[in-house]
Amino acid sequence: MPQPPALPPPIERALVLARNHATHTPPNPSVGCVITAPDGTVLGEGHTQPTGGPHAEVMALRDAASRGHDTHGATAWVTLEPCSHVGRTGPCCEALVTAGIARVVASVGDPNPRVAGRGFQRLRQAGVEVEIGPGAEAARELNLGFFSRMVRGMPWVRMKIAASLDGTTALSNGTSQWITSEAARRDGHGWRARAGAVLTGIGTVLEDDPMLDVRLVETTRQPLLVVVDSRLELPPGARLLQPGRAVLVYTASDDAARRAALEAQGATVVSRPGVGGKVDLAAMLRDLAQREVNELHVEAGHKLNGSLVRDGLVDEFLVYLAPRLLGAGRGMAAFGPLSELGAGIGLSFLSAEPVGPDLRIVARVAGRDAF
Repeated sequence: MPQPPALPPPIERALVLARNHATHTPPNPSVGCVITAPDGTVLGEGHTQPTGGPHAEVMALRDAASRGHDTHGATAWVTLEPCSHVGRTGPCCEALVTAGIARVVASVGDPNPRVAGRGFQRLRQAGVEVEIGPGAEAARELNLGFFSRMVRGMPWVRMKIAASLDGTTALSNGTSQWITSEAARRDGHGWRARAGAVLTGIGTVLEDDPMLDVRLVETTRQPLLVVVDSRLELPPGARLLQPGRAVLVYTASDDAARRAALEAQGATVVSRPGVGGKVDLAAMLRDLAQREVNELHVEAGHKLNGSLVRDGLVDEFLVYLAPRLLGAGRGMAAFGPLSELGAGIGLSFLSAEPVGPDLRIVARVAGRDAF
């Protein structure tokens, strides 16, 4: 099989910068930028800062200035189209023009309707040469959640499951701690850290009383915590209701007393009633997108997992398989029974890698990234 053409080294480096800091940037996309002189010398580099901070291009320009470099006539290699609007920060394309950048090589256009080609247009109007394409697939993959929110109006939904080799996630009595190893749990916290929000169901809260925060890896931010609780059964003393942590509770209940008790603990209760007294999960996802959640990391039980799968709302599965057999017990997602094999959910395997004694599999719903 022929190998894809090698990327220009500055784009490779910009992608590394973006990838290494992806946990810090939500809800902004993670972007890297490298500025080079006409002879290829690196003048400066940067990456997007946490929300409200400078974008990659501004950081790269600042880095060049701190090294005493003149950027007039230089090339900026960036993994996403420079923004053209005033948001939490100023427009990056104006900063590049002011700095005298002569050429911009961008991996991919920005799907944000407020940008969507306007950054490239402004650069060209200022006489800057623009090239688009190198590293497009990698840059888009790195920010699938951002693209999903901008194009579909929904976050990218990744479901994390820890199971035995025969697919059991808990014994019949609910015991599930711990099927997989500490190494797998630490790895899972890394995936939590990159998400905009972590979602669970009331069944998991009542059985395990989890915290569902990021503890096993370093992080500069805690993701929003989301609980699906149709009847508002969440105990006000639950461990996940930590002081200062943002918690959203989606419900179909109109019980004012229970709502008030949770709000007194700092939770935000959102009513999204659906069929049969359940939460409308699709409406919940649209609301989370409005709240700027790019990636939603699901850690729930087999019932809520099954509902999300049945409704076609899961984009990707993050599965840790332990080298043991548990026989009868709870499965990964209760969405059957199916009457024929062809009705199953088709997946594409992205990776399968050992993590400690366990196996981590990343599988995507077939065709789901076509947006």
